[in-house]
Amino acid sequence: MSRDKASSMDADLQKVFGGPLPELYESAMGPDASAALTRALELRSFLALTEEQVARVRDRVHADMDPDRDLGDLSADKLRFDAQWLDAALDARNGYCAALGQLLGTMPAPEQQARPVRPTQPRATATLPPSAAPAPQRAGAARARRP
Repeated sequence: MSRDKASSMDADLQKVFGGPLPELYESAMGPDASAALTRALELRSFLALTEEQVARVRDRVHADMDPDRDLGDLSADKLRFDAQWLDAALDARNGYCAALGQLLGTMPAPEQQARPVRPTQPRATATLPPSAAPAPQRAGAARARRP
């Protein structure tokens, strides 16, 4: 599972949300989990999986290009396919890094998150003087007849 694999943005995630990854995943499962934390951990999981794909293709290309390997085993088609695969995986990685970076960039510092939020309602403290204009008639009220 990508939850157990490291990603290149783990340190940033832990810094912004103020805790180690296992605790962040645990709190994301709770009923009071913030949407930002849940989304950040989803992006992080996708990023970890994509980085694993990049590493696999890189390692496969390195193994294919090993100087001790028989040149007869080289395949231009296989290398072209690996290059396309690597290009797609790197594009995905860059996209996940950018999205996660933007999300983390909008988050307040952990010390600001720890403070309880107290919603305040503005209250009117002054009374208004009575209006000089006549009060409007009620809807459906019968008008008085003039003699």
